[in-house]
Amino acid sequence: MFRNLALSTLTALALSTGGAMAAGGDGHVTDYSFSFEGPFGTYDQNQLQRGLQVYTEVCAACHGLQYVPIRTLSDENGLGMPEDQVRAYAEFFEVFDPELDDWRAATPNDNFPGSNLDTAPDLSLMAKARAGFHGPYGLGLNQLFRGIGGAEYITSLLLYYTGEEVEQAGTIFYENETFSGGLISMAPPLWEGAVEYNDGTVATEEQMALDVAAFLMWTAEPQMMARKNMGFTAIIILSFLTVLLYLTNKRIWAPVKARAKSGTPAE
Repeated sequence: MFRNLALSTLTALALSTGGAMAAGGDGHVTDYSFSFEGPFGTYDQNQLQRGLQVYTEVCAACHGLQYVPIRTLSDENGLGMPEDQVRAYAEFFEVFDPELDDWRAATPNDNFPGSNLDTAPDLSLMAKARAGFHGPYGLGLNQLFRGIGGAEYITSLLLYYTGEEVEQAGTIFYENETFSGGLISMAPPLWEGAVEYNDGTVATEEQMALDVAAFLMWTAEPQMMARKNMGFTAIIILSFLTVLLYLTNKRIWAPVKARAKSGTPAE
């Protein structure tokens, strides 16, 4: 499915040499709905695969995922890609092998390459590093039901370019309503039909932004589903123990309370 991804076209995309994200969250962030939000939310594998395609064809020209093993693309709680497709996908990248003292084609056991530009931040953990309007500060319930907002921040950042450009010290900056400070050195990376989805989904700017944001949420939190399942199991066990301890306590103290009520001194 991914053999037709032509990495040679990546350099033609309009990405600047500046950082794609910055600390903050002071700008405009829209609350988008993602399937993985809430205590029972799960990743949408189709969306994650589309997000991988957007990352590969658009973002990988500059930004890396150096902390993400390629083999995790086959995880059932993630993209769920067949192992043969993961091996084929890995071959699109080259990694430096110290033992060979040379470059070679990547294998599923390798991590994604790092960023191609020193000024392009790695995106592996970006969805956790950038908080949206409802996290990580504020009420814990907001985080439980709506997430920390990293995916919303990334989506908004990709969509809220105003079209205005400003030149400062010979560098072109682009006005962005989400980016802290209002000016970002990354040119708008998305446009209608920038990718042709393998599943036939219409590649609107918003669709691509949502898909790649969901994918980056997965790279930052690949074990989210396992943690939710563990938490749900822990709640059931703790609830059972609470009832058991209550009944045990009631049975132990029942004779004492009965004697106190009748006025009989305790032995």
